[in-house]
Amino acid sequence: MNLQIYLLAKFRAALVEIGAPEDSPAPLSRSTRAGFGHYQFNGAMALSKVLKQKPRDIADKIVAAVKLDEEVEKLEVAGPGFINIHLSPVWLANQIKQANADQRLLIEAESPQTVVVDYSSPNLAKEMHVGHLRTTIIGDAVVKTLEFLGHKVLRQNHMGDWGTQFGMLITHLNDKLAADSAAETALSDLEDFYRAAKVRFDDEEGFADRARENVVKLQSGDPECISLWKTFVDVSIKHSEEVYSKLNVTLKREHIMGESAYNEDLAPTVAELKEKGIVVEDQGAQVAFLEELADKEGNPAVYIVQKSGGGYLYATTDLAAIRYRNNTLGADRTLILTDARQALHFKQTEIVARNAGFIKPEQSYEHCPFGMMLGNDGKPFKTRTGGTVKLAELLDEAVERAEILINKRESDLSVEERKAIAEKVGIGAVKYADLSKNRTTDYIFNWDTMLSFEGNTAPYLQYAYTRIQSIFRKANIKANDLQANVEIQAEQELALAVKLLQYVEAMKQVSSDGTPHVLCTYIYELASLFMTFYEACPILKEGIDEQTRNSRLVLAQLTAKTLKSGLGLLGIETMEKM
Repeated sequence: MNLQIYLLAKFRAALVEIGAPEDSPAPLSRSTRAGFGHYQFNGAMALSKVLKQKPRDIADKIVAAVKLDEEVEKLEVAGPGFINIHLSPVWLANQIKQANADQRLLIEAESPQTVVVDYSSPNLAKEMHVGHLRTTIIGDAVVKTLEFLGHKVLRQNHMGDWGTQFGMLITHLNDKLAADSAAETALSDLEDFYRAAKVRFDDEEGFADRARENVVKLQSGDPECISLWKTFVDVSIKHSEEVYSKLNVTLKREHIMGESAYNEDLAPTVAELKEKGIVVEDQGAQVAFLEELADKEGNPAVYIVQKSGGGYLYATTDLAAIRYRNNTLGADRTLILTDARQALHFKQTEIVARNAGFIKPEQSYEHCPFGMMLGNDGKPFKTRTGGTVKLAELLDEAVERAEILINKRESDLSVEERKAIAEKVGIGAVKYADLSKNRTTDYIFNWDTMLSFEGNTAPYLQYAYTRIQSIFRKANIKANDLQANVEIQAEQELALAVKLLQYVEAMKQVSSDGTPHVLCTYIYELASLFMTFYEACPILKEGIDEQTRNSRLVLAQLTAKTLKSGLGLLGIETMEKM
């Protein structure tokens, strides 16, 4: 049940009933001020000129026509013609009972689409660093939400596994293997390996020539070079898989579609663009001139598809990827998660692809940009020495810091249990600190804030979940055995019930806009409302009658299920004790 969509449908029908045009605006939103109901319909003002009536008179007619009886306690016309919608506690109680008994919490699937999501995309020449955190965890949260809502989601990990630097790397690896070094040992630290290869490339006589020869051999399919390249790629992917496992994200090896996957289609892609007149030769290069992005002087934007020497670029690979995703995978939507600095590139790519017919009018191509992770100095997050922070090391530090905090708290947990909890709290804290920020903005990375058990943090939400589990343990009731009618009497019960039924609204916004922070905000508000409810409405206090106790236990149970579900979509684990 989506409250907003349900109510909107009722008001749209009422507009038709009073003779409003079919395409009349129907603005329905949540009320933001106490006492003004739970939702507000503001369609009367816009109809005043069309129907030549006063807005309040129109609002009165809408109230009389709308088919809402058991669902609302009252509808009131306020101000110049706002309609405040006060939902019925009895009706809400019935919805809560149904949601608690339903595996999907009454959330219906959307009309299914095939959605390609391109995210993570590390460069296999180097280990994953903090710059890969946002794309990986934002992408995974969006993917999980889309899947929950019934879409067919195709993960695409567009790894950087091709290019001139691989000539240098496989030459260095070949020398290491010739000296009886195992590939896994040689590549155990990709950063060190890359640096050593670069030093040789710059300083060692003859090395650069051999590296360039190996680039040509690799690109022409030489078996020995391909074998070395595959070894390098395989070990590099294992590094990425370790990080994905630590991060609790769903990317697997089968989701990898590296740049190399499109090699065979690069020449045909350019040929088709030339044939259709989308690109023309300019100074030996194949170039698209984009009038759509012309500057103030009317000069079109320049988009190079093939270099003058015949070499291909990111642009070529991205266009070939579009052809594959739309034609072979049958994408209705394509979402690409990269940092905001690539926004212009993807805008240009979309224009070229649409002009060429690679993207049909009904297919969407959505670049979802995000800001940067910054240090306390407001600059891109770096190590103390100014180097790039390896993602694996950052996650290890998060777990170590969480373990110190967990050990300071009094509990009867064993050492093993504390370690397992620290893992979930540490990783969850890093992920939630990122996911809870609007993806389009930069944010400052702060250990103390993200690991706090107070405020809008993962530890606070994980603790809220375990607190509810402890209520059931104290009540000596297994949550799944609880069957009870719900009675909503206190205002804190009413506020919690409404918020519980708004879960799907947050989920649908993540699905449509690729914005997990909306879900984070919802979960935090839900946990906060539960804490307010728990203080105002005793559950296990002596003297509480059984019906009231069980009704409140149902509200607590649905809160726990919703917290677990929402955190699960964000890739954050919960625990029964903390």
